[in-house]
Amino acid sequence: MPASNPSRVWFITGASTGFGRLLAEDLLHRGERVIATARDLPKVADLAKQYPDQARAFALDVTNPAQITSVAKQAIAAFGQVDVLVNNAGYGLNGAIEEVSEDEFEPMLQTNIYGVIRTTRAFLPHFRQRRSGHIVNFSSISGLIGSAGWGYYNASKFAVEGFSEALADELKPLGIRVTVIEPGPFRTDFLGRSGKLAKLELPDYAKTAGKAREYLKTQAGKQPGDPQKAVEAVINVVDSPNPPLHLILGNIALKRFRDKLSQWQKEIAAWESITTNADFQEVEKRAS
Repeated sequence: MPASNPSRVWFITGASTGFGRLLAEDLLHRGERVIATARDLPKVADLAKQYPDQARAFALDVTNPAQITSVAKQAIAAFGQVDVLVNNAGYGLNGAIEEVSEDEFEPMLQTNIYGVIRTTRAFLPHFRQRRSGHIVNFSSISGLIGSAGWGYYNASKFAVEGFSEALADELKPLGIRVTVIEPGPFRTDFLGRSGKLAKLELPDYAKTAGKAREYLKTQAGKQPGDPQKAVEAVINVVDSPNPPLHLILGNIALKRFRDKLSQWQKEIAAWESITTNADFQEVEKRAS
């Protein structure tokens, strides 16, 4: 497989499994350079041993601000630059809003939201100084559509969406690109090791959040999305001279989002008179 750009350096969080691991392996096979990070260093250290000239491995807990700062500096020093930051580390949490305890949702928010924010901020001075770079933030179709049983995960990924859009506006004049990835169900370990269930289960939510709980328990390994095709899509985005701000991945995700847009359009039309009547009358006169 030909190299996309052997001079590029990619920094990937959560590179021990799933999309992060596959992306690191694919890039190294193409001849690119990779800084692979994970909470457990042994889970990424093999990449550095297998590709001593192309890869470096660091232990990184994205909930540890001091460690993020330190590893970012070491990563930039390792090859003299970082060209692509991939914020991939994260996990899912399933349970109704009332069922999930703060002890359960707070660590996920720290990982999925603050981990992305802090890691991005650690590299922004480097990208800004070089007037180049690409930040790839892994979100989910759950960052575009809220659904029963995934409320806290939705909250974390909706946050990534808003953060990414604002970031893109700020960085575009500086030559730095931002893309947020929104996969549907892919055959990673998201429904296995990377998915957590609320300990409390209330019967009143059996027909709503309970269905999502059952999905998590039964669908691992049955998802239609091909993870290898997903990481190839990410590489294509970074290779593109005009990369998208948003990239939905998978037919299920695309259908769900189109259905949401259609329903939203109907709702906007049904309530448009209330919407447009909410301004001061003077504003309406000036507008006319």
